[in-house]
Amino acid sequence: MYFLNYAFMQRALLAAVLVGITAPAIGIYLVQRRQALMGDGIGHVAMTGVGLGFLLSTSPVWMATAVSVLGAVLMELIRWYGRTRGDIALAMLFYGGMAGGVMLINLAPGGSNANLMSYLFGSLSTVSGSDVTAICVLAAFVLLVTLGLRRQLFAVSQDEEFARVTGLPVRTLNLLTAVTAAVTVTVAMRVVGLLLVSALMVVPVAAAQQLSRSFTVTFVIAVAIGVAVTVSGTITSYYQDVPPGATIVLLTIAAFLALTALATPLARRRARAAAAAQPAGDPAECAIPAARGTGEEVGV
Repeated sequence: MYFLNYAFMQRALLAAVLVGITAPAIGIYLVQRRQALMGDGIGHVAMTGVGLGFLLSTSPVWMATAVSVLGAVLMELIRWYGRTRGDIALAMLFYGGMAGGVMLINLAPGGSNANLMSYLFGSLSTVSGSDVTAICVLAAFVLLVTLGLRRQLFAVSQDEEFARVTGLPVRTLNLLTAVTAAVTVTVAMRVVGLLLVSALMVVPVAAAQQLSRSFTVTFVIAVAIGVAVTVSGTITSYYQDVPPGATIVLLTIAAFLALTALATPLARRRARAAAAAQPAGDPAECAIPAARGTGEEVGV
């Protein structure tokens, strides 16, 4: 544990814990909405914010937050009004954001590929004190939204039309979800990297769904997995001198595979027990495996 004597590791571990909490916290709503790749798209757009931060000699984290929030709002507007041409507009937004970021970083004074790589794939040694402050503030916002409005966000994620009928401000909640996802991307980029953050939003949730169909239990398990893999990946990165983002994502996928292997026999036993409990001759629907993984049937 002597690595805790180093200030950069203290900052990296604190950032890792916050990332491990916030990424699955918003990811569970994206999975329910079938927008699992939203984080990847926002990560592309956030690169322009990072480039602007270097070019203007301001904080890349705060500038990336501003640009990614704007990009998330545009993504929602395109989703609402884009119709058949929406996928093309989104593609231009994503890849334009990435290309713009690369160009701006190279135009910035002192810009280099090393700086670019640390934002794309994460880096332990580059997490500064100001980065930690920004991450703490942004993480507090993400948790405030995902926990404080969990019932409303869950309702909209499950069925927008039903939520609208019940009087919920569906468009406002959709925009808030997109903005929160954008903020989460900038929280995670210093540890996991912009190109890999989407995996940390989605895979822990998918892994948790192998064990539970309850929204609350899935949320708790996903966050626990997120914290475990980010902390383990950060420590492994320190000892083995490997990229933290790639290490964290590989550990997350390993956790998913392990839980899937564990859940499969349990699901089969539950299905057999449910079938045995059916009255003779009752043609009721086949039992839905508990580890189905879609999360459509969960409740708050």
